[in-house]
Amino acid sequence: MISKRSFLCSTASAGLALVTGGLVAPARAEAQFPSHAVKWVVPYTAGGATDVLSRLICQYLSDKLGQAFVVENKPGAGSTIGTQAVISSPPDGYTLLLTSTANAINASFDPTLTFDFAKSIAPVAGVARIPLVLVVNNELPAHSIAEFIAYAKANPGKLSIASSGIGTSLHLSGELFKAMAGIAFTHVPYRGSAPGLTDVMSGQIQGMFDNVTSSFELVRAGKLRALGVTTRDRSEILPDVPPIADTLPGYETTSFYGVGAPRDTPRDVIDLLNKEINAALADPAIKRRIAELGAIPITGNASEFGAMLAGETERWRKVVELSGTKKE
Repeated sequence: MISKRSFLCSTASAGLALVTGGLVAPARAEAQFPSHAVKWVVPYTAGGATDVLSRLICQYLSDKLGQAFVVENKPGAGSTIGTQAVISSPPDGYTLLLTSTANAINASFDPTLTFDFAKSIAPVAGVARIPLVLVVNNELPAHSIAEFIAYAKANPGKLSIASSGIGTSLHLSGELFKAMAGIAFTHVPYRGSAPGLTDVMSGQIQGMFDNVTSSFELVRAGKLRALGVTTRDRSEILPDVPPIADTLPGYETTSFYGVGAPRDTPRDVIDLLNKEINAALADPAIKRRIAELGAIPITGNASEFGAMLAGETERWRKVVELSGTKKE
């Protein structure tokens, strides 16, 4: 026979076990990040360097952290639609943004923005920089930056330069070049890089500033001529192409990508993501694939990436002012 006292004690002990094993343990598991899938928003259409970089890192994070990191493409309005979607998400680390040069440019280029990017997004980690390159039609009688500038000055009104759209890094890199070189040309915006490159190859357009990722194979195949890269150093996938800065000292632009989260995302979550993204960038297979794209990894802590974002935003503000171009 079990006494009433023994029964009550046993029942209390069992209840305590339920609390500690059934309620507290799940609470601890819920507090551990990540406890479910993480959404990685790419504010561009699928395909291209943004998708390749995102999927490489998301696969690494999924394997390392034991939860799915899922790429979700939200294109439109020069990256604004995807950016707004992340800004409006809960600040819990489960919605991330692939930040880019477009965010730095739009801060001054787009007066219609309903948010302050610098105040709305918490910097998490850098991903990569991609140099741009000035490519021209093979029939253009210019084989260097100096010759291109001389040709432009001797043939006013004859040069047309393509871009992937007004207000893009490709467009504004051309505007900066034009101002620093003291030349004039007609800007022709396209919906993306590919149609612009096609018209440069055909001769309808004489040249284009483009990411090396989408143009280096055309250069290697002899379908386009590369005159100069926009970085201070040569690109590893176009080692024979000198920097534009060799002719125009101080000239420098790049496309960059990184990761951001909604403001007020917990610091421990940001630090964990930063640590693992940096580990991904150090992974030999990922490093090799990034190099194949002509990209340069951006490593460092979240604060360093935040400082880089601020610097890029100021850099592009000056270029936007120089170009005199704003979104209408």
